[in-house]
Amino acid sequence: MSLEDDRLIEVTPDGQIVWEWTAGEHIDELGFAPDARAAIKAASDTNAARGSYDWLHVNSATYLGPNRWYDAGDERFAPNNVMISSRQASLLAIVARDGRIVWQLGPDFSASEQLRKIRQIIGQHHAHLIPKGLPGAGHLLVFDNGGSSGYGFAGPIAPNGVGAFARATSRVLEINPVTLELVWSYSAPRFFSTNISGAQRLPNGNTLITEGAGGRVFEVTNDGAIVWEYMNPLFAGPRSSNDVYRAYRLPYEWIPQLTRPTETAVTPPALGDFAVP
Repeated sequence: MSLEDDRLIEVTPDGQIVWEWTAGEHIDELGFAPDARAAIKAASDTNAARGSYDWLHVNSATYLGPNRWYDAGDERFAPNNVMISSRQASLLAIVARDGRIVWQLGPDFSASEQLRKIRQIIGQHHAHLIPKGLPGAGHLLVFDNGGSSGYGFAGPIAPNGVGAFARATSRVLEINPVTLELVWSYSAPRFFSTNISGAQRLPNGNTLITEGAGGRVFEVTNDGAIVWEYMNPLFAGPRSSNDVYRAYRLPYEWIPQLTRPTETAVTPPALGDFAVP
């Protein structure tokens, strides 16, 4: 039996590896409590028939990029440091170039008043700092999926401590990574994607959200109003699906060979009008 480990690998255009990092070599820095380590072992034993177990499941790794925290002297936020998201452990971390974990959020969000205000993040995706030049620049933006994840905290819904956290709703969170203030969030009834998904801050201050399971992409204002929405058509084939892993809004200037379309404002119909022209 073996644990599937996660690695970060940076390569040059000609394929030369210039930097790498292996998660298993830094497990002590991740701060897993004894009961969490026991749960990881239990999950490994349970999945022994498959030959290995993806214990951390890092689902995104993003350079921090230029940001105001580093400009102010906080070395943890060096632009070429990497923010990772562990879906299985419900934690976010920044990996420095020397391999150290210099910043971490989770897995236990009951540890301080600031974390309790954020509330438990579960099975998250697409953790990144909002780039310079955009509203909220420097803040952490993350799609908090929900579903189940986390280790330790054994209880009735997780007797062996695996999948200790559970929630059947999703959220998008904007967090100040230094003060841990919850700056903004989006949630709604029936808004739930148990896997994949992401969020992108737009130049106008709105947020583009990918509700990946089900193929829904939509744009919301700071007040949570939906101003644009798209449903990916169901793919007809051996494995019918319309999932979207992650969507981005691109400027027209990125595709100059195409004629810029004419934009037409759309007035949303009343909720009671189910048939529209």
